[in-house]
Amino acid sequence: MGRHRRAPGGRGLRELAAVVPRRAVWRLAGWSAVEALPALCSGLLVAAAADRGFLAGRPGTGFAWLGVLGAVTALRALAARAVFPHLAEVVEPLRDALVARVVHGALSRPDPDGPAEIARITEQVESARQLTATLLRSARGVGFGLVAALLGLGLLAPPVLPLVLLPLLLSGVLFVRLLGPLVARRRAVVLADERIAAEAGRAFAGLRDVAACGAQQRVSAHLSALVEAQGEALRSVGRAAAARSLTVAVGGRLPLLAVVCAAPWLVGRGWLTAGQVLGVATYLLQQLEPAVRALAGMLGSWLLDLAVVLDRLTAACPAPPPAPVPAPAAASAGAAEAARAAGAAGGDGSLRVEGLRFAHPGSAEPALEGVQFELHPGAHLAVVGPSGTGKSTLAALLAGVLSPDAGRVLLGGQDAAALPAPSRAARLALVPQEAYVFAGTVRENLCWPSGAHSDAELATAAHRVGSARLLARLGGPDGRIAAPAALSAGERQLLALTRAFLSPAPVVVLDEATCHLDAEAELRAEEAFAARPGTLVVIAHRIGSAARADRVLLLDAPGPLLASHADLQVLSPFYRACSGGSSADEHAPSGARGTAGPSR
Repeated sequence: MGRHRRAPGGRGLRELAAVVPRRAVWRLAGWSAVEALPALCSGLLVAAAADRGFLAGRPGTGFAWLGVLGAVTALRALAARAVFPHLAEVVEPLRDALVARVVHGALSRPDPDGPAEIARITEQVESARQLTATLLRSARGVGFGLVAALLGLGLLAPPVLPLVLLPLLLSGVLFVRLLGPLVARRRAVVLADERIAAEAGRAFAGLRDVAACGAQQRVSAHLSALVEAQGEALRSVGRAAAARSLTVAVGGRLPLLAVVCAAPWLVGRGWLTAGQVLGVATYLLQQLEPAVRALAGMLGSWLLDLAVVLDRLTAACPAPPPAPVPAPAAASAGAAEAARAAGAAGGDGSLRVEGLRFAHPGSAEPALEGVQFELHPGAHLAVVGPSGTGKSTLAALLAGVLSPDAGRVLLGGQDAAALPAPSRAARLALVPQEAYVFAGTVRENLCWPSGAHSDAELATAAHRVGSARLLARLGGPDGRIAAPAALSAGERQLLALTRAFLSPAPVVVLDEATCHLDAEAELRAEEAFAARPGTLVVIAHRIGSAARADRVLLLDAPGPLLASHADLQVLSPFYRACSGGSSADEHAPSGARGTAGPSR
């Protein structure tokens, strides 16, 4: 039973270990070993200071040995500072892998449980990141210090080693036996919290129905029972955690008691000197007992929390598919464009919207209603309108991020809602206003999720979109982005635009994806996507984006209106005022045909 209870947490921890870079772990371990030098040398140097200095009548020599201990302690401070970059190299890939897992899980489920669940899972991802960082920062130092102290104890006074190791091993066995019940009970607390959140949310959402049916007492009793179950789970964790104090007493206090009792006999037999006894006491009091207490607290709390959180994440979010096998580096830069062009010629770039309607939860009026249009492969549509008219909502509906209340979106003649998430993503690429850049190399950011691209393809895409100088500043395709937050919003948008340009998706939707760029950079990026084989939909940030499009969809009262830039200047006073009466591109080629139904 204990083995079965430990399996879920072990599965999550194994998946954590699978995404952690091995080199970063070894570098972290190396600096941690340097950081543990004072724990290794403290007892040896104290014994030398006593036996060869103070007890031998040479205080200068004693102070010299203590000075060496001070120098080693200063070295520990330098090592502690050098540890943090390598700590980030271990923690950040974990965060990125968990984020990818959550996104894949959210997109792969046809009927997600809603924003509340996504928010809860996102909170668990951040919790896993913080717990991992805390464990590595704290337990790493304590664990290396404990091993170093035992090694130093063995070098200083081998006769006392059995008196220390036997209680320590017994303490370890007791602790491992306690882990199974602790994981199971901590997991029960997490499940109880989730049940309360879910049931309370449903009850609050249906308060009027509960009152109308007179079910207040029943709902109150149900929620009270859940709260009581949560309380019992917490008390159960407390009872199991209290047993940890036994492991601390056995592993931390019993060795000291055994050495104190045996010290007169060992000194009398000549097996230990007075200085060695002092050094042994230094190891036990300053290193061993604090380390056992700290490890029992950290592993019995933070490690259990991490195991439970990872277990919940692996259960709630399926793992994303493995990355595609990289193509040979000698692949020509035009191969991907040729494939896109072939796909567009075959009709895969068509986009048809039929009677689209969507209302946000709790809103009395629909954000969109009666929107319909058709774009043939190669078309260029701009979507404009006042703030709050549903432009970004339309982009999310086209990409399948939101599901319409009525109507449908057809990608290449197929209902987007019926397509599996990977197939839908292969047909349409969405670039949102706030671009996502993750810690990793530039190549990993640009090639996700479309697969491998050659350096020539990356260079061509960067040159066309306008991100070549940024890529050069970051160190080229193999340059590492250690802190994505250090990039400006415009730089993140340039990377996301280059990523979308490399995507094989024949339809690209730019949802104000250039809002953080200046007008010149925006013009260059949109011209690159307009020349790219496939269909382009731009949620316009500036009116110039609409002037460059084949057709413009205006979302405004009394209803959506689809026309050319020149025609909208005549048909819509709002559009004419925004464009300043300009009639640029009056005879733009007609790449889009359709109508926009009236708004109710």
